[in-house]
Amino acid sequence: MKFQHWLGFAALLTSGLLLWSLREVLIHLFAAVVLAMAICTLVGAVRRRWAIRRPLALTLCLLGLVLVVAIAVAVIIPPFFSQFQQLLVQLPAAARELQQIVMGWISHASSLVYGTTPSDVGSRLMPGGLSSLPSSTALASGVSGGIKGLLGLASNLGSGLVQLLFVIAVALMVSIQPEAYRNVAIQLVPSFYRRRAGSILLQCGEALSSWMIGVLISSLCVGLLAGIGLSLLGVKLVMANALLAGLLNVIPNVGPTLSTVFPMAVALLDAPWKAVAVLGLYVVIQNVESYVITPSVMQRQVNLLPGLTLTAQFIFTVLFGPLGLLMALPLAVVMQVLIREIVIHDLLDPWKKRRAAA
Repeated sequence: MKFQHWLGFAALLTSGLLLWSLREVLIHLFAAVVLAMAICTLVGAVRRRWAIRRPLALTLCLLGLVLVVAIAVAVIIPPFFSQFQQLLVQLPAAARELQQIVMGWISHASSLVYGTTPSDVGSRLMPGGLSSLPSSTALASGVSGGIKGLLGLASNLGSGLVQLLFVIAVALMVSIQPEAYRNVAIQLVPSFYRRRAGSILLQCGEALSSWMIGVLISSLCVGLLAGIGLSLLGVKLVMANALLAGLLNVIPNVGPTLSTVFPMAVALLDAPWKAVAVLGLYVVIQNVESYVITPSVMQRQVNLLPGLTLTAQFIFTVLFGPLGLLMALPLAVVMQVLIREIVIHDLLDPWKKRRAAA
């Protein structure tokens, strides 16, 4: 290899190490781009509806978003947090109730098979009895800590606020002048590939827009169905559980599973059959969402296989942390478009045609 080849390889390796060290900044930048795409999608819908200039449409959309957030903060969030705190308090009691039910089943099965009395089984499995279980306070703190860790809540409130403000600020800047930032991104590629790069960026934007619209409609439907179903079953804290079902629906695989825990815990304190009914309700809702709602509202979305989605969640969570779990699906959508257009269409297909011609 010549000196310039070694120099290029060293520059490439240095760039890779630099990008790896800045991976947290990059995932925040991507989150800002996703948020900017959401604003631009809303602006485009407003312009198509009323045929107004973009600055006016952007102003109306931002004012509408601020109004929606203010209404949510004033009307929805306070009762939601109140009910969510009640959920956290009731989880330890539900765990103890489930423990007693399982112990009863084990004792009954043992008495039928081995003739052992329920008290003997209980003493063998739990020498200290139910009193040996952790206290409600300890369980509450443990469950609360586990949930906070799972949802990726910032351990430092100040740092989390700064990161949120950074994402919002960058998203607003990009949404004000999207074409200028798009041109900057195109200028970073070689001149012979810039027109093609512009087309690929447009396809990535369309894929993200269709994904966001589909996820919004899907989450609203899931939250509404969960609220109606829980109300019919007579489960308490309907509002908190329905909002959790809608919010966690954004995270595939993990979110729907986690959203089932809370209403089942509340229902278990009323009657065991209610917990089973809640599980069946959420299974039905997820099947309706997967086979009816999603195909109806995401006709133009990039189709992602469940196995690829789960793999992307795992990889991006390991690389980028909790925010990577939240951004896993939009990252997978963009990467699938890039792989399809760049790797397959631009690299592999021409090579295959040259081999066939030879």
